[in-house]
Amino acid sequence: MKEWFSLAELAAAQLPGLPATVKGFDKVVFREGWRMDASRCRKLTGREGGGGFQYHVSLLSDAARSKLAFIEAAPNIPQTAASNLLWRRFEALTDDQRAVCQKRLDVLTTWESMRAAGINAAQAARYCETKFDVARSSLYEWRQKVEGKPRPDWLAALAPDSATANGEDVKTAECHPDAWDVLASDYLRPEGPKFSSCYRRMKEVAKKKGWAPIPAERTLRRHMDIKVPRAVQILARKGKEEAMKLLPAQQRSVAHLAAMEYANTDGHKLDLHVMLPGRDKPTRVYLMATQDLYSRKILSWTLAEAETWEAVRTIIGRMVEDHGIPKRLYMDNGKAFASKKISGRAKRRNRFKITEDEVAGLLKTLGIDGRFVKPYSGQSKPIERGWGDLAEEISKHPDMAGAYTGRSPEHKPENYGEWAVPLDQLETHVADRIAEHNAREGRKTETAKGRSFDATFAASLAEPLNAPRFASPIQRSLWMLTAETIKARKPNGAVHLFGNRYWSRELNQWVGKKLTVRFDPSDLHGTVKVYDPQGRLICEAACIDKTGFDCQAAARETARAKSDFAKSLKVQKDAARRLSDLQLKELMGRGESDQATKAKPTRPKVTRLITRQQAAPATAVDEIDEQQFEDNFSRGLARLAGGDAAILPFPKGNRPVSTASGRKHRAE
Repeated sequence: MKEWFSLAELAAAQLPGLPATVKGFDKVVFREGWRMDASRCRKLTGREGGGGFQYHVSLLSDAARSKLAFIEAAPNIPQTAASNLLWRRFEALTDDQRAVCQKRLDVLTTWESMRAAGINAAQAARYCETKFDVARSSLYEWRQKVEGKPRPDWLAALAPDSATANGEDVKTAECHPDAWDVLASDYLRPEGPKFSSCYRRMKEVAKKKGWAPIPAERTLRRHMDIKVPRAVQILARKGKEEAMKLLPAQQRSVAHLAAMEYANTDGHKLDLHVMLPGRDKPTRVYLMATQDLYSRKILSWTLAEAETWEAVRTIIGRMVEDHGIPKRLYMDNGKAFASKKISGRAKRRNRFKITEDEVAGLLKTLGIDGRFVKPYSGQSKPIERGWGDLAEEISKHPDMAGAYTGRSPEHKPENYGEWAVPLDQLETHVADRIAEHNAREGRKTETAKGRSFDATFAASLAEPLNAPRFASPIQRSLWMLTAETIKARKPNGAVHLFGNRYWSRELNQWVGKKLTVRFDPSDLHGTVKVYDPQGRLICEAACIDKTGFDCQAAARETARAKSDFAKSLKVQKDAARRLSDLQLKELMGRGESDQATKAKPTRPKVTRLITRQQAAPATAVDEIDEQQFEDNFSRGLARLAGGDAAILPFPKGNRPVSTASGRKHRAE
């Protein structure tokens, strides 16, 4: 340890009971007469420190020397693995054990300060024995504990030997490893047996196998708590769900959102017997609802016999009609919410096969980002927490006395099954309770702060930048209709849906192709809208009803429709074909003659020699004299009369028969 210090160094150390400035220390030096003690004050030369004085550490008080000792010990030594282990062990100590460490450190600090002041070790030890009432052997033992360790780690190094680190005994009773394996494997089973029973069975096996040593049951209980963390024990004995409860729940803030920015939806089965119209026995119904995440207000709801996509379509449609379109909607991946009619073309649906030609669902049509979250999780869907309040207000209300079923078969009330509430009466009751739920004052949510859900919702929408987005007329017509992908059938392009046929003449162009059909599930005998694969409207197709076999009126109506269709096609054909066959032939023929007239003769580019065999015999054209003309004329008349002159003689050789004298009779 450094023994000589200047006034600047002492002031910078800010020692207890001493000034923090050099000017203040000058007054102390003058008052205490430090410069009069030549053995503990020395003057510095220019080469040593630029002049001035240095003072010995023995002039300071014990507290000041202790702080200097800590400062000079190695203040910037990085913590090693051994140092970290010491401090982890120190943090696991009890308050009494930490007080013991501090007392030991005070004794060692005093001893080290006296030795630094020039007092020998024996005298310093006797002084500490008297002042702190400790044995000299303990003093040397503590000094040995901190030997070679950085000064900042002395407090942790002086921990008692019997202390624990992270709850683990430094010295634990030894147990046979096979016996411990049997005990731990038996105890960490899903059946959750008692530790005493597992210990007794382990001892029986150890006795047969000759395993030793076997500690007492209480000792092995401590071993189990030390070696196997509590979370692992709960996981092995009670399951994953209970183990996850040891993890702190996530707290999600909605203060940065606005009303109608995010919403969530879910369904809850009411604990009531309900009598539906046309039913002989009562049943239970589902309450389907949407909730605003920012204000926690219930936006829309409906009652349904089951969680179906029709019910989901209804509550989303009512929310859009009354309050607007949210940017995002959180829901679980149940069949109703993950239906292609609701979440078609969603990127992450986690249910049903995602195909390329599936139609856009309701959420995609409205431009809502659908997010699927963990079921039965109030952190993911705050509406799960709202069901607790609504179940209390709806099912356990005095108006529902006698219809309450209890939340499980084990919680049936005494008046179970006395009455079943009619559906119309339940709808009125639910509407009143939800209105009261939204208007109740004193809500303690992050955004309500004592207001009601209605007031919180209205205050957020009053901000100019928080105006919600409402559906356009086209979007409204789309969300009211359900979409299906259907192939137009041969030969006329009709689409078949739920046993009905829908057709319009525009569908003739789409035979054999997949089309998107949007329809109202509540009116399947009305018209449907048919869209092409790119989403363009093709037509509105009417439903073609089946008629009786002997219905003449329907037959006449069909015949009239066929006649109108044929006439319409003929008109369209005539409009498309403006030229008749004759006009077409004349036009095409005139074109050919014009081309032939306009075509110029082309001379051959190659001259070929004509041989005798190739040359055609030239026909000589002789002039006919008057006598020959008369002979030919007479022969013509005789031929008309039918006599011998009608027979033409065959020529002989190359000479033609030209005179009458050369004519021969048939007898010759």
